[in-house]
Amino acid sequence: MLVVVTGGDASVTPQEFGLLLISVVASTIGQLCLKLGALQLGKVTSDNVVSHILKIATTPALLAGLAAYGIGAISYILLLTRVKLSIAAPAASLIYITSVLIGYFVFNEPIPPTRLVGLGLIMVGVVFVASR
Repeated sequence: MLVVVTGGDASVTPQEFGLLLISVVASTIGQLCLKLGALQLGKVTSDNVVSHILKIATTPALLAGLAAYGIGAISYILLLTRVKLSIAAPAASLIYITSVLIGYFVFNEPIPPTRLVGLGLIMVGVVFVASR
């Protein structure tokens, strides 16, 4: 859920909303790909840390995740040229919500009640910050 506020100095144009959406979606895809790549690498220990670092450069899912993060970062920087940080940053926190949903639906991670409350607070916080 994203609130586009009109009027006053907190207005978000369709282009700015698009940049925010690209940033959130790309960063969410980045989270998904990085987790998939991390699962391919396996658990890092003191014995395999160097080899794992070297494998990052050759693991397609990790490279895709880093590329997605790059796209997300670029669109967020472009958004920051147009929107106040006090609006952009809280709205970008919606990545937390999408990441928890990916964890639940893709990786079968449980969502305890306290996490649900936290996600609800994030959503309410975004609405409060985005509205004047």
